[in-house]
Amino acid sequence: MKKPISGGAGSVAGVATLPRSGASSSPAGLTRFLESERLLAALLLAPTITLLGVFIAYPFVMGVWLSLSSTSVGNIGHFVGIKNFAKAWNDSIFQQAFRNTFVYTFWATLFKLALGMYLAVLLNRNFRGKRLVRASMLLPFIVPTVLSTFAWRWMFDPTFSVLNWLLYRSGAIVTKVPFLSDGVYGLWCAIVVNTWRGMPFFAITLLAGLQTISPDLHEAASLDGANGWKRFWYVTWPLLKPVTVVVVVFSVIQTFSDFQLIYVLTGGGPANSTHLLATYAYQIGVATGLLGEGAAISLFMLPVLFVVVWVQLRYLRRLEGA
Repeated sequence: MKKPISGGAGSVAGVATLPRSGASSSPAGLTRFLESERLLAALLLAPTITLLGVFIAYPFVMGVWLSLSSTSVGNIGHFVGIKNFAKAWNDSIFQQAFRNTFVYTFWATLFKLALGMYLAVLLNRNFRGKRLVRASMLLPFIVPTVLSTFAWRWMFDPTFSVLNWLLYRSGAIVTKVPFLSDGVYGLWCAIVVNTWRGMPFFAITLLAGLQTISPDLHEAASLDGANGWKRFWYVTWPLLKPVTVVVVVFSVIQTFSDFQLIYVLTGGGPANSTHLLATYAYQIGVATGLLGEGAAISLFMLPVLFVVVWVQLRYLRRLEGA
């Protein structure tokens, strides 16, 4: 007679409910830790946050502190409140630089938008060598600013100006044009150079926006009797507005805080008549050594850019909601 197997179901249940050892639970906990989305997000964001903190947040905080102090080269200084801002506001050269910055930004952005839109519409057509022309359009934007500005400075030079030579030979002028030796001419020369340099960015970006517009819309408008201008104004332009607003925002930020072009082309002269806020802040803060006053001048750009960007982004949201 066979003996019954001892234990039965109760014994098996007892074995199944035994607690797992710590060695077997540790890999599972490590796996859950490594698969955590929060940990992955933190690890991916850490390098970016570190770079932003070191190269943007820290310099900005230091700039604010310097603008509120009397710090200069070799002198730690002390807290003076808004004294530096008041001194800059009453400075005639600062007022001229403030006006120049607005004039420079407004006209350069307007010209870049108009010419960039015109080029984008032309490049959107089919013609032989289209890819080569599109690639060559980026050359002014790719060439380093200092290098291209030196070339323009040579063309505007009072003694060796090739433009003066061409105008004189063609009979358009009888005396040399003071391109860089007159404040008004100098500022408009800077606007021309900035337009030449920034126009390809507008053209290529707007061209990308044009290629997202269905040709069927233009064909339907043509069948309804719309000419080229009406097709652009009532079909192309409304669909390009979101792209245009984004491009204009970037252009305003870059142009309003432009430094290299003015510094190389005119150096703020003659007689400080072509200074922008960025170049005048450099002259006061670095060249003169008054770090506090220079920081205060540079921070005048912050509220202006904030308001401009806020208005344009609000308009963009309104377009997207329409």
